Amino acid sequence: MLIQKLRLKRGWSQQQLAEASGLSARTIQRLEAGQPASTETLKSLAAVFEVDFSTLEPETAMNAVAAGSQEQQEKDAFAYVRRLRRFYLHLFMYLVLSAALLAANLIVTPQYLWSLWAIGGWGLAALVEAFN
Repeated sequence: MLIQKLRLKRGWSQQQLAEASGLSARTIQRLEAGQPASTETLKSLAAVFEVDFSTLEPETAMNAVAAGSQEQQEKDAFAYVRRLRRFYLHLFMYLVLSAALLAANLIVTPQYLWSLWAIGGWGLAALVEAFN
């Protein structure tokens, strides 16, 4: 796949790459299809593309895929931590404001606990957020 990207980046056809590298067009087709290549073939292609031989080695390509996978795992982990932090911030705000609302309710109208409706609704929303 890397060979195809490098070829297309230069605007070459498979035949042009084959002529420039001294390989057959069929070899280029097989390599772009993902079949393994010999060391000499990779060296020839690296010379034509003016890249280091190690960039075309399959092991290096696999390491690049693993690095991309690790990068994605790190992004996912950071996103999870941000969501968790946001949840705890909302939970803290819920507790503080619920206490303040209940205190105001008890001072102004202690005979009717209207603040429980707001606290209950907000608590239900916090529970839904906790399970998401």
